[in-house]
Amino acid sequence: MSDDHALFVTAPAGLEPLLATEIRALGLDPVHERRGGVECHGSLAQAYRLCLWSRIGNRLLLPLASFPAPDPDALYAGMREVDWLAHMTAEGSLAIDVTGVRPAIAHSRYAAQKAKDAVVDQIRDATGLRPTVDLERPDCRFHLHLAGDQAAVSLDLSGDSLHRRGYREPGTAAPLKENLAAAVLMRADWPAIAAEGGSLYDPFCGSGTLAIEAAWMASDTAPGLLRTHYGFLGWKQHDDTIWKELVDEALERQEQGIETLPVIVATDHDPVAIRLTRDNLRRAGLDGRVHVERREFGDLAPAERHRAGLVVMNPPYGERLAMDRELVPLYARIGDVLRGRFAGWQAILLTGADVEIGLRPDKSWRVFNGAIPCRLERFIIEQDAAEASSELAEPLVNRVLKNRRQLGRWLKQQNITNYRLYDADIPEFALAIDVYGSRGGDWLHVQEYQAPSTVDARDARARLRAALNALPQALDVPEQRLVYKVRSRQRGDSQYQRQASEGLWLEVREGACKLLVNLTDYLDTGLFLDHRPVRHWLGEQAAGKRLLNLFCYTGAATVHAAVNGARETVSVDLSRTYLDWLKRNLALNGQDSPAHRVERADCRAWLRQDRGSYDLIFLDPPSFSNSKRMDGTLDVQRDHVDLIREALARLAPDGTLVFSTNLKRFRLDRDALADVAIEDRSQWSIPKDFARSKRIHQCFFIRRSA
Repeated sequence: MSDDHALFVTAPAGLEPLLATEIRALGLDPVHERRGGVECHGSLAQAYRLCLWSRIGNRLLLPLASFPAPDPDALYAGMREVDWLAHMTAEGSLAIDVTGVRPAIAHSRYAAQKAKDAVVDQIRDATGLRPTVDLERPDCRFHLHLAGDQAAVSLDLSGDSLHRRGYREPGTAAPLKENLAAAVLMRADWPAIAAEGGSLYDPFCGSGTLAIEAAWMASDTAPGLLRTHYGFLGWKQHDDTIWKELVDEALERQEQGIETLPVIVATDHDPVAIRLTRDNLRRAGLDGRVHVERREFGDLAPAERHRAGLVVMNPPYGERLAMDRELVPLYARIGDVLRGRFAGWQAILLTGADVEIGLRPDKSWRVFNGAIPCRLERFIIEQDAAEASSELAEPLVNRVLKNRRQLGRWLKQQNITNYRLYDADIPEFALAIDVYGSRGGDWLHVQEYQAPSTVDARDARARLRAALNALPQALDVPEQRLVYKVRSRQRGDSQYQRQASEGLWLEVREGACKLLVNLTDYLDTGLFLDHRPVRHWLGEQAAGKRLLNLFCYTGAATVHAAVNGARETVSVDLSRTYLDWLKRNLALNGQDSPAHRVERADCRAWLRQDRGSYDLIFLDPPSFSNSKRMDGTLDVQRDHVDLIREALARLAPDGTLVFSTNLKRFRLDRDALADVAIEDRSQWSIPKDFARSKRIHQCFFIRRSA
């Protein structure tokens, strides 16, 4: 064969321009970008060099033939025309990968079978021997592509995807492939930064892929040097002398380059990630050459001796609610840390989360990390702008600290550790900030109210980032203990639906009760803080009495009654999740006994069937519900009279029905309830930490008239 071979190098979608630049730098020209890869021509030595040195490519294909293949028989016939013994021995093994199947040949396995039969039949007819099929490590791997009525078959010189460098433990999954990591670094112009002695920081190192690729680039290490298998090694036309010369050259270049390696720092908050990074660095021949340590992102800062260079980041992505809870505060900190500590550096961020960091990118590209569409953004951090972010959050910080001072004595006197600290006091910061005190320290539960359309979205995001950055430090709470959510108008019982599965459970105290709250998995935490006075009152009244808790949610009021000596409690709700939560709360307080009954039912249907008599009834229905498990819908404004009357039918003669609702526009129909005694206790029931929001709920004590 001629030593001028047509070649096709495949690449991940969007990386074709980078691959073309890389191939030209390796001495092959001309090159032509195509969808999914780059076409070029080169000698056998240049093909080997591509396999050894390409940081971007996936596979190197050597086209063998193309022919019409409108149906399976034509495919078989076309494959029989190729001289397969020119490429493999009769005793060898093969595998055929198929892409681009068409309707007449509808399945890739069927196409591969027909193609394999043609190869095997031809070799058997010529030699009497039959090659074997080895899908894992064949002597020759062939690639068959079907497009329209045409077929093209190639020899895969790489044998396995070139992104598999050899420093990962076999079978280990990684969120970032090596060739995409290399592309990120090339877009950031890391080779030029490294040549000038610039440092590199990777604060989300994961398993160390970016740090290793950066070190190999800076040390002139061939990315394929660790690989022990290539597709051409079993090819009959392989020239081992040429290959060994290229490997020897690569080893010499690595030996020289490793001594000029600039400072590279890889950190992560996860100890497992640190262990994986160290293991991969050792296999990559970089043990001791890259500084690795466990560090929270908020503590990231360059050492004075480190020259300004590049911060490269592939922070976690996430599903929508996980993003709300964790990623928005994290991405806000990214912008703050870069502004405040890395002035004069460059940064590049690969993210699949639709979250901004508060810096304007110098350049942006769209890429794919596997099947995940991502943005790759490069930033030039020209000056320290951290003060601007701090100034933006200053009004909020001042108000939050003022609120804490004003509440301080009351909180201490009442022994309250779970409270609302801020509730959209300043229109520009539409947030609700709650503090939950656990044995491990305070947590911040920050909810962003849905901004009206009149508020500029960019300004709102900037203020949110500033707030999320400033609050932990202002309130002396570790940034990892800030939980963020977006609170929008909910329909039906959607506010009770599970929204994440992180299981961040905290044990908190309220009076004499221990209660479990979950800050992450649901829109609400399991403890309505504004109902605290009602729960305490029910507990104080409960000794020796029977309590009925309707629409009980997680049963905090039931727990107060049980702990304070209630003779019997009955708690009714439709949600199995929240009833299980109530059972856990009762057990936590040593009250998991038959005296405290839990009923899963539609409260209205249950009331019509129950014949019990209760001294205390707590009726706190949702504003609206259309749960599929209910008979019809529930609208508290429309249905409250019927609800109250059905509950009163179960009330003991001297008992009290506590009716509460959070519907702000609620109007109690006193005319329809003229025959009962109604006492508006709304003002009394709103605690001091909610006094800024007088309509947070309404509360009525209802008793039978004398």
